[in-house]
Amino acid sequence: MSGVNIGEYISLIFMAAALGMDAFSVGLGMGMQALRLKRIFIIGVTVGLFHMLMPFMGIGVGKFISTKIEGFAILGSGLLLFALGVQMLLSSFNQEDKKLIKPIGAGLILFSISVSLDSFSVGLSLGMSGVRTFLAIVLFGWFSAVLTWSGLLLGRKARGLMGVYSELLGGSILCAFGLKIIFG
Repeated sequence: MSGVNIGEYISLIFMAAALGMDAFSVGLGMGMQALRLKRIFIIGVTVGLFHMLMPFMGIGVGKFISTKIEGFAILGSGLLLFALGVQMLLSSFNQEDKKLIKPIGAGLILFSISVSLDSFSVGLSLGMSGVRTFLAIVLFGWFSAVLTWSGLLLGRKARGLMGVYSELLGGSILCAFGLKIIFG
């Protein structure tokens, strides 16, 4: 196999796993809500698709502009995750199931975008480096979907063990993760 650079494949796998760890962490917090297995599957697929779409867009944009957008993407991602966490915290005190953002419809899209915005920034840099685009995008999508499912299922299990306090913990995790993204 001439021209195959094993180092490039390994680095792409590590990059995909690192991007997917964000999805795992956020999925862990989100999984502490009452979610059915079908919803968990849909969330994982959607996050995986956005982890493919965002770097693809980033690669395209990266060929035209510099990394000036990266700061806005990171800030937006952090703010969305923080907002999801605050919403979960507030709903844990309110026993009525009137959530502002649910992982259904537009809420699912917002959730997926917030988790995938860092992939856009990575796509910007990949667009300027000339890496194998198709392989990178497939790996990003696959790893993020699998790690999202893992986080959601682990969060679901923790919810069963922790009961009422699980949503409070999940909201705290999302808020902390959002603040970590915003403030670095």
